[in-house]
Amino acid sequence: MKTVLVSAVALIDVEGRVLLAQRPEGKSMAGLWEFPGGKVEPGETPEAALIRELHEELGIGTWSSCLAPLTFASHSYDEFHLLMPLFACRKWEGTPQPREGQTLKWVAADKLRDYPMPAADVPLIPILRDWL
Repeated sequence: MKTVLVSAVALIDVEGRVLLAQRPEGKSMAGLWEFPGGKVEPGETPEAALIRELHEELGIGTWSSCLAPLTFASHSYDEFHLLMPLFACRKWEGTPQPREGQTLKWVAADKLRDYPMPAADVPLIPILRDWL
C-alpha cells in the first residue's frame, strides 16, 4: 500500500479558535471538515509544504519557526496509507481567504467534534483540545 505524506496545521487565533476548511464538491471526501494543509512534494519538508499550501489555499504567509509540531495521524484508507504531521501555528501574515472553493470556519476547541471530519483527523481532536 502506498504511503502518502500530508502536512496539516491547526491555525489558532487570539481567541483560541481553530480554523477548519470544508472540502469542496468534486474533491474526495467532499463536505468533510479538515485542518488546512496538503501533500508534501518530493524534496519538500512538511514545514515547507505547509508554508506553500497556506499561501496557495488561504493566501496567508507564515514561517517554519512559527510551526510547532503537535502530533500526527497514521491512518489506512482503502487506496493508501496516510501519514500526517499536525503543526500548531499562532502567527501568520494576512487574513485566511478560501482560494480553492472551500468553506472556512473558526471553531472553538470544544466544538471541533461537531464537524464531520475524515477518519484520519478525528483522533487529533482530543489531543488538540487538551493542548489548547
